Amino acid sequence: MNDDQLLRYSRHILLDEIGIEGQQRALAASALVIGAGGLGSPAALYLASAGIGRIVLVDDDEVDLTNLQRQVLHTTARVGQAKAESGRTALLAINPGIDVVALRERADDARLAELVGQASVVLDCSDNFATRHAVNRACVAHTVPLVSGAVIRFDGQISVFDARRADSPCYSCLFPQDQHFEDVACSTMGVFAPLVGVVGAMQAAEALKLVMRVGQSLAGRLLLLDGRAMEWTSIGVARNADCPVCGCAG
Repeated sequence: MNDDQLLRYSRHILLDEIGIEGQQRALAASALVIGAGGLGSPAALYLASAGIGRIVLVDDDEVDLTNLQRQVLHTTARVGQAKAESGRTALLAINPGIDVVALRERADDARLAELVGQASVVLDCSDNFATRHAVNRACVAHTVPLVSGAVIRFDGQISVFDARRADSPCYSCLFPQDQHFEDVACSTMGVFAPLVGVVGAMQAAEALKLVMRVGQSLAGRLLLLDGRAMEWTSIGVARNADCPVCGCAG
């Protein structure tokens, strides 16, 4: 690291669990962030400020005035811009020393296979089950750890699905892809703005822990947040041996 990096990341380097080696791992890492909205905003901002060397931001949408209540990557001046490009502007303003790739697209299975194969960690900040399952399949196929988050109304959830571990479930173990789950949109149900900040920041924390090799991840655990009571519930999630994505049937 150069002098600027040593100064910029000095508060990480002071932590015995991270140190120079952990920070260097972050700088050498590539994070794929699917979605530059409510969750992707705080997640990407913290990844950038913490020194993830390469961030690939994928989103096919444009910044809308209704987004600004919670999507802190974007500004009023950038309404109408592609979210991926707006996000890139915000991330480089915080840390010009990293590489940020903005992709305005809705990645299909083939594209996800390409993008995930180049990533050190994937953060699923999307808002629909089809995308979540597609991202999960790609992460399992390429043995790349996945940090998954979701928020609607006053409820949030977060977990890690680490295909590198034989005992770790995948997203489909928890929400089987052959079962129907109704997508609930914040445009019709609403969302309490700070909760996406809470869950998105936790996604960044889990991703950083994974690439820096610090602590224990949420693999095998699902955290549920009740924002009204501000209470967390931790649920154990086991790997399904019959899962068509990661199990023996896969």
